[in-house]
Amino acid sequence: MNDSQDGPANESVESLSDDANDAGSGDRGSDRNPPQERSAIGSDNSDRSGRETGSSKDTKEVIMEATFRALSKHGYKDLRMRDIGEELDLTRQVIHYHFDGKYDLMSSFLEHTIDQYEGSLVVEGDEDPRTELRARVDQCLFGPEFEDFSHWDRIKVYHELYTQAQNDAEHREVFNEHYERVRGNIVEVVEEGIDEGVFRDVDPERMSQLVTDVIHAARGRRISLGHDDAPEETREAIDEFIFESLERTE
Repeated sequence: MNDSQDGPANESVESLSDDANDAGSGDRGSDRNPPQERSAIGSDNSDRSGRETGSSKDTKEVIMEATFRALSKHGYKDLRMRDIGEELDLTRQVIHYHFDGKYDLMSSFLEHTIDQYEGSLVVEGDEDPRTELRARVDQCLFGPEFEDFSHWDRIKVYHELYTQAQNDAEHREVFNEHYERVRGNIVEVVEEGIDEGVFRDVDPERMSQLVTDVIHAARGRRISLGHDDAPEETREAIDEFIFESLERTE
């Protein structure tokens, strides 16, 4: 792929132009907002619909949650900054104060989504390799649930961004780094199981590649094709064809 087709210059969604007239300058730290006004924007804690605002969450966290709601409703292709602003209980200028533009916001949102996903993949350090491997697979396929949105609400948005990464070198790199961290965790568990004599002597890299790819395929089938039973079917197949093949039988 030609690198000139990647990155913000070729982004598939419109820029801030549709909001420029009613949202002010998109430049971070613009003098158009004097210090007193910028301070007020950053600390606005109005509450008009019951959702949490800057009084109980960090302002950027509020913006991230508003971006999630807007993206869930409109999809990446049709998403406008105006849509995100409509999900805020703060003035829409808050977005322009914190982010240079739509691409800057979506890049931050991508990192936020991945951090949130990886933060949910927590396994007790004293678990045996069999238990830990199954727990990691279950967390990827089934949860956990979040306070306001389900696991699959989050994964749907994750896959929306994942699909767009094919045309964006910067975002593709972020996903690649995330993929390697998830896969690397499985490599470590398999290696530990081999060292302890629990698993037979397999190639940990190839085994972790297989497990990770199967998980991604199952999630894609559920989200894109509407096969709600895909995670459960995949979990059963992993038990039968992967976990059982890992067990040392000698």
